[in-house]
Amino acid sequence: MKLRQRSLVFASFLLIATYSAAGAAGPPCDQYPPAKQSRCAEIWKELNDQDAPIIAQFGLDQQKRREEGRIDARQHLAENMAFIKHATQKRLERLRARMQKE
Repeated sequence: MKLRQRSLVFASFLLIATYSAAGAAGPPCDQYPPAKQSRCAEIWKELNDQDAPIIAQFGLDQQKRREEGRIDARQHLAENMAFIKHATQKRLERLRARMQKE
């Protein structure tokens, strides 16, 4: 598999992992009243879609560093998990702020 193809596969994997990690802590909209949950879900999807290019670029940059030997597999995984956690927390904060305005 060519470098670009592997990078795209990896970026896709990172994006899927981010969505999975975001849902693993429990759906973020469950804390809102039933009448607001559908709007919350729409906002959550928008936020995930907005962040998709950033997440993909992180994955591509990280894969390049890995292939260049600047990070090893352990560092790669640790950085992925830290990035996913941080990105998810930022989206949750943006979700809370938007839901307060609704």
